[in-house]
Amino acid sequence: MNQTQIEQSIRQLAETQNLADEGLLAILSAPLSESEAGFSASFAESQPGFSASFAESRPGSPASFTAPQPGSSAEARRTRISYTPTPLDKALFSAADAVRQSYYGKKVFLRGLIEFSNYCKNDCYYCGIRRSNQGLKRYRLEETDIMECCRTGYSYGLRTFVLQSGEDAHFNQDVRQLSQLVRRIKDTWPDCAVTLSVGELDRERYEMLYEAGADRYLLRHETAAETLYRKWHPDGMSLAYRKQCLYELKEIGYQVGAGFMVGAPEQTAEDLLADLRFLQELQPDMIGIGPFLHHRDTPFRDAPDGSFALTLRCLALLRLLFPYALLPATTALGTIHPLGRELGLSAGANVIMPNISPGSVRGQYLLYDGKICTDEDGQHCHACLEARVRSRGYEIACERGDAVRSPRERAMP
Repeated sequence: MNQTQIEQSIRQLAETQNLADEGLLAILSAPLSESEAGFSASFAESQPGFSASFAESRPGSPASFTAPQPGSSAEARRTRISYTPTPLDKALFSAADAVRQSYYGKKVFLRGLIEFSNYCKNDCYYCGIRRSNQGLKRYRLEETDIMECCRTGYSYGLRTFVLQSGEDAHFNQDVRQLSQLVRRIKDTWPDCAVTLSVGELDRERYEMLYEAGADRYLLRHETAAETLYRKWHPDGMSLAYRKQCLYELKEIGYQVGAGFMVGAPEQTAEDLLADLRFLQELQPDMIGIGPFLHHRDTPFRDAPDGSFALTLRCLALLRLLFPYALLPATTALGTIHPLGRELGLSAGANVIMPNISPGSVRGQYLLYDGKICTDEDGQHCHACLEARVRSRGYEIACERGDAVRSPRERAMP
């Protein structure tokens, strides 16, 4: 695509929230600007709101960034990324940010993430908490621990709590215990939203949790390409059933979140297009994406990590296709690049999820190697993210942060 065609396609995306397959594939397949050759501080410092003094004083800044811990399998492979956006990406990011601000202004919503169990019955080939990982120390938090996490998070101004786990049969076969927990959180903090991310359940269990007060449900579909899904998952896992779960969650009344990985093994631009088209059918309230990052104890241990640049491009496309959506700048972005979450905000994201799980278990919920912030307490994690948000010229919103679907709900200038 030449520059004129790029500008026309992006303008059409912003105006109509759609683009023909040919145009989307051209954008997804266009050359990226990314190399493992030292972080490009000049790019970061040229961005509006970037504070060089903040970056240089923070762990993970351009001056001090070392994503993986010494001795980890990721250390030699997840090196510093030099990233300067192409003209296409600059135009995409600018359009995405304009659309984002027309719906949400400068607001960034924080979600308090509580990883309450790392038990999982599934054996996904890319995931560090897969059933077959015998080297992982398993844990389940007690209800009192989870309530204390919420209490602490509420004192920081958090008004959404995300309860996330593997597909733990202890909670999922009989959801009464989890329902009781949801009800207790809602009774204690009625001005807060509760988001669940506990995997595939039958409709009856989803309904029980909804009736207990759960507001939102996150269930990433990972890929909408059937052939690719089978390559990433063992027999017994079904893309059709996962999609069925997402549609049932919508029918019940949840605010629903789906999402996909970028750059996992054998993925093509056509596969990413399939993800975008599936999301257009589903019309979720939330869309979570992140780069594939390998874990040493999985069959995909030797696969290259996904592209940071392509993930940002997909984020911007999602903002233009789904202007109302809640899009997180994920921890995986911050793991692969020292300013990953900040640049995610500039590409159209409007959600960040500080981890408020107890410090004693954070290092045991590792979906991929080198995950950042596992050694920080909740207060430090929250303060760090707040500073990062402000460094991009945005502001923290201490509210539930529901999706803005109607133009009448848009942020006023």
